Amino acid sequence: MPPGPPLPHPPLPPPVPPQPPAGGGKPLSVNLRGVLWMLLSALGFACMGAVVKLLGGRLDAMQIVFFRALVGVLAVLPFIARAGWATAWPRYPDRHLVRGLTGLAAIVCSFYALTMLPLATVTSITFAQPLFMIVIAVLFLGETVRWRRWTATIVGFLGVLVMLRPGAGMVEWAALAALGNALFVAASAAQVKAMPDDDRELTLLLSFQVVSAVALVGPAWLVWTPPTPAEWLLLGLMGLLGVGSQAAVIRAYRVGAEASFVAPFDYVRLPVAAALGFWIFGEGVDIWTAVGAGIIVASTLYIARRGGRLAAPAPRG
Repeated sequence: MPPGPPLPHPPLPPPVPPQPPAGGGKPLSVNLRGVLWMLLSALGFACMGAVVKLLGGRLDAMQIVFFRALVGVLAVLPFIARAGWATAWPRYPDRHLVRGLTGLAAIVCSFYALTMLPLATVTSITFAQPLFMIVIAVLFLGETVRWRRWTATIVGFLGVLVMLRPGAGMVEWAALAALGNALFVAASAAQVKAMPDDDRELTLLLSFQVVSAVALVGPAWLVWTPPTPAEWLLLGLMGLLGVGSQAAVIRAYRVGAEASFVAPFDYVRLPVAAALGFWIFGEGVDIWTAVGAGIIVASTLYIARRGGRLAAPAPRG
């Protein structure tokens, strides 16, 4: 049977309603995506801290930091090659240099403190970072942070003080180094947040590793100690954890989330560090550490709840 004549005006199909993502859930907000990346980085950095502490029993901190940067360069290069070698050259080399130097200062401070203090103690001191991040985000990034988020972040910092109990006989220079790590990490994170979007995340990763490795060639040579086979494996693992965690941090701040909202979720490093310290080094956790951790967790959960309500275009605190 031959086909009939075509219709002059074929009917349009009914409009297809927008489909939800797989699993039926709502799309993740940029703040929540930033939090998930920050949690991943916190886990990685806590594990890296345990490896650094193991290595610090025999190797100098400068040598350890150098290998962390060198392994990072080697780990990033295959991704650079896949994306194109033009990705290796930053569009804003001066900004990358400053960011690389602040990040290097943060790592040097952290690694020195880890060789001198318990893992959980160093981790708790570095939790001053969100307080520094709030101030930097307001002064230099133009973010709006109102009194509720200010209060919750300060309460979290008070929880750190409860754990530290100032004047309880802590090694002074190592404690200052850990606090310096918090300041320099916040400064580096703010620079990542303010970096123009036309520089790719791979460029950020590679520039940081290169600046660190070049700056530490001389100091590492002066304190060189030949690693054992086991230490070579630990150095490689440390470098991979470092670059992977750094990539997660960059992603956390580049998905569009508020820096002052994402930063406090780095607190998750505390229970991980405490568990690793107990399991590997036999470091106990006293009642003050538990109380301080509870304060920090409570303040972080409050910030998360506030951030979940702030879906309006104009952020509120």
